[in-house]
Amino acid sequence: MVDPARARKMADRIKVIVAKRLERGIRDPRLGFVTITDVKVTGDLQHASVFYTVYGSEEERKDSAAALKAATGMFRSEVGKNITARLTPSIEFIADGIPENAALIDDLLREARERDTQVDEMARTAVYAGDEDPYVKPREYVEDDEDEDDSDEDEVEAAPAHTGRHVAPTEPDAQ
Repeated sequence: MVDPARARKMADRIKVIVAKRLERGIRDPRLGFVTITDVKVTGDLQHASVFYTVYGSEEERKDSAAALKAATGMFRSEVGKNITARLTPSIEFIADGIPENAALIDDLLREARERDTQVDEMARTAVYAGDEDPYVKPREYVEDDEDEDDSDEDEVEAAPAHTGRHVAPTEPDAQ
């Protein structure tokens, strides 16, 4: 197994070589506007997967795929001349799904915005089914002015907190 950093460097180098060769042109009229998006090299440096996108219609994509497949040998020999590896990796062109995924994500975001707009509109025109504030609030006790004398004699002791078990009342000692 080869060092992953070396495989990554080779993949980057193959990407540049293939892109430059495409820039210089291929004598195939089927080839459209092709962009190399990524290259993945196996751990043993024997195989390179070249991912690409094509700007245009579905027919142009199919034609470009056929042109790239036909020119695979030429790309491999170009890579072999420009890398310093003992063996030249085999090359496979794979259509990248980035544009389709981006279009799908755009559609989903647009749909989410439309739903948010609908929910906002429903919230503006919504009416409560019951009270506006259905939660029970603690009662506020208003003390009478007469009860406000400062003596502690009239105060009642607070009952002990409930402990969860039943306690029988105690009877006063009979004497």
